[in-house]
Amino acid sequence: MSKPALLQMFPQELSQYLKDIGQPAYRAAQLFHWLHKGVGFNNMSNLPLALREELNELAVDLPARIIERFESDKDGTVKLLFAMLDGHCVEGVLMHYRYGVTLCLSTQVGCRMGCSFCASTLEGLARNLSAAEMMHMVLLANGELGEEKVHNIVLMGSGEPLDNYDEVVRFLRLVSHEEGLNIGLRHISLSTCGLANQIDRLAEEGLPVTLSVSLHAPNDEIRQQTMPVARSVAFKDLLASCRNYISKTGRRVVFEYALVDGLNNLPEHARELAGRLRGMQCHVNLIPLNPVKERSLQSVTKKQAEGFLRELEKLNISVSLRREMGEDIAGACGQLRRRYLKQGAALSLEKNEIPQKE
Repeated sequence: MSKPALLQMFPQELSQYLKDIGQPAYRAAQLFHWLHKGVGFNNMSNLPLALREELNELAVDLPARIIERFESDKDGTVKLLFAMLDGHCVEGVLMHYRYGVTLCLSTQVGCRMGCSFCASTLEGLARNLSAAEMMHMVLLANGELGEEKVHNIVLMGSGEPLDNYDEVVRFLRLVSHEEGLNIGLRHISLSTCGLANQIDRLAEEGLPVTLSVSLHAPNDEIRQQTMPVARSVAFKDLLASCRNYISKTGRRVVFEYALVDGLNNLPEHARELAGRLRGMQCHVNLIPLNPVKERSLQSVTKKQAEGFLRELEKLNISVSLRREMGEDIAGACGQLRRRYLKQGAALSLEKNEIPQKE
């Protein structure tokens, strides 16, 4: 039977866990405090040695580690490759903005959604990440920053967050816990390819995160060419769920729109998109496609992207053009992990030969 990861637990759950192993429940607050500072059992200085030894035997404290780090020479973006205890690896990206540091975080090892512009899905889904693994990746990212800390989180790395619903919701509650990192939910964005039923479910959670929907098309016909999910979730139903989310949370929805040359970037596409979104509390984030060499899709020129933006602006749609970051360090989702796997560097990980913590 696998050991429980205590970083997965809320204070009340830790209290019960300690009771169950015959330890005083009041230690839960100390344990929660240490774990959310990224401190392992061995270094929890105000816990008795006997308790630390028992926890080491029975449970897991910190379930991830950084195995690769790349920093962009162009903009300071940092790409991190994390390894889990079972040898699986996922990526995270630290991006520096004037309003603070944003961490792009993965929620699954791989992805089963099959979007044709994304490298994360090329090997399919290996498994979901746990809330503890996601939490530890945030803590490790903070360790990379020194005095600076992660200010914003975007769940836009590998995986579909709403396909790992329960663990992602637990993570959101843990990372925003007032006794822990206390990152405000309004500083967190959750990106989905458009699982309408799960969007409706999330709207009822009382978690005011920014919903970011990968739209990438103005209609079903074009969307189905790059996003398999569009074959089961109609465009109109997806927008209805987005309107419901706006109504329940009071938060605007961000629509991600990757511009693909010759597919979705013409002026008539902009006009159709504007017609669909008119009257919604939303924003369109235009993205010059980050090329994936295994795919044939091509990005647009800067002039084409700016033309699409102006067309939407003329139609009174709130819109911006995302600044390209980290392109020189395999910045797109899944690219670093794929390169790592392709080079065979993960063979030792698959055999669980990751150097153990000291």
